Amino acid sequence: MSDQASTIPAPRTEASPSDNAALLELRSVEVAYGGIVALKGIDLEVRQGEIVALLGANGAGKTTTLRTVSGLLKPRSGEVRYAGEALTGIPAHKIVQLGIGHSPEGRRIFSRMTVLENLQMGAYRFKSVSQKDLDQVFELFPRLHERRTQLGGNLSGGEQQMLAIGRAMMGQPALLLLDEPSMGLAPLIVAQIFEIIERINALGTTILLVEQNAAQALKLAHRGYVLETGEVVMSAPAGELLDDPRIREAYLGEVAE
Repeated sequence: MSDQASTIPAPRTEASPSDNAALLELRSVEVAYGGIVALKGIDLEVRQGEIVALLGANGAGKTTTLRTVSGLLKPRSGEVRYAGEALTGIPAHKIVQLGIGHSPEGRRIFSRMTVLENLQMGAYRFKSVSQKDLDQVFELFPRLHERRTQLGGNLSGGEQQMLAIGRAMMGQPALLLLDEPSMGLAPLIVAQIFEIIERINALGTTILLVEQNAAQALKLAHRGYVLETGEVVMSAPAGELLDDPRIREAYLGEVAE
């Protein structure tokens, strides 16, 4: 076992919301890009109040899973259910109105709009922008308040990530989909982002998290799933995955003895 083991933070010790009903369910979901099958009949659920981590190498199907939940991709077969209702056939903008927010990989903010305008765009499902929601985002991300009149394209990478998450939060999501929130960020900023994700969850938002930083993700999460080439190959409480030699070797850079 490598020396890295001593630096890996312990997983969450508080009780998982395991008795809560499933807020999100994927049942035998298959998604294809032309002739390439990206998801091969996966089963997955996220319970109310949880943070669930979705791990896997590049190309495993993690982003495809989030895009399918948010309505950007249509399953070839299987079913996605949210709060007990099928999402099949519902367009993406209607899924946002149901209470699912999506902070995509690569941030994809509006670079020619100000920070404030980006956040206002996140509230498009409502007739007006709630000052209470804005205040909550600025409390979570004080830097955004400082930069509120600056163009999104002039922000640092970390600030743009904060803006992408804040914009998703302006839709008042019950379920927040986060795709690679730590990608390309300095370690200090990564720590800040994960602390804020934990705070968002503590405020009552359920989270499905796609993240390459397995140690950080499993520290934060209640449960996790591992995808390989479009299939779920492991699912367990986060602590069990963090202790699993296969996970430590594949995602934490450790060599099993």
